[in-house]
Amino acid sequence: MATKVLVVDDEKFIVKGIKFSLEQDGMEVDAAYDGEEAFTMIQETNYDIIILDVMLPKLDGIQVCQQVREFSSVPILMLTAKGEDMDKILGLEYGADDYMTKPFNILELKARIKAILRRYRQHAEKESNVLEFRDLKIDYDSRRVFVSGNEANLTAKEFDLLELLSKNVGKVYSREKLLDVVWGYDYPGDVRTVDVHVRRLREKIEPNPGDPLYIHTKWGVGYYFKG
Repeated sequence: MATKVLVVDDEKFIVKGIKFSLEQDGMEVDAAYDGEEAFTMIQETNYDIIILDVMLPKLDGIQVCQQVREFSSVPILMLTAKGEDMDKILGLEYGADDYMTKPFNILELKARIKAILRRYRQHAEKESNVLEFRDLKIDYDSRRVFVSGNEANLTAKEFDLLELLSKNVGKVYSREKLLDVVWGYDYPGDVRTVDVHVRRLREKIEPNPGDPLYIHTKWGVGYYFKG
């Protein structure tokens, strides 16, 4: 999917130059020419990064940045013609991720954009250890499960079973394999233990345990998760 960028500057020739250069790199670029227009567009569209001039009509860049940070963590790179330290400090203090002083080299701007996006995506991947499937939400770090916003109280083994299946969507596990992985190879019980836990797990997370959405049976083989 192409990177979606919003460029905000009241100097149209600057917007045109940035837009052309970024589109050459395969990015999708929208443009806004004042702070109010930009803020409305940010509310309505999911951008990957915003290039935001400080000096704008109606709402200045600092105000836009501050308001955006009330509901979004989208990366913001500020542009300023002044180059004054106070502008840079204010921009970063109100949530900007980086800044550049005009005039700038377009190659440096593109390098900054790529660096910001790389950091942001790496951080998002590290932070997001939560998976959502329809009405089911699994937080692997806290080992908590929610169904339609309500927490389901799973036992340790029920969660271990759900974690294994949900992290391997579509992969069929035999009862013997599940017993080996979840309970351990030296567990003295038999495969009926797996069936009991699957039944209890379905009762806790499935809207209709008799016709499951998530944990399916592969007859004669075992179980698998369908997201």
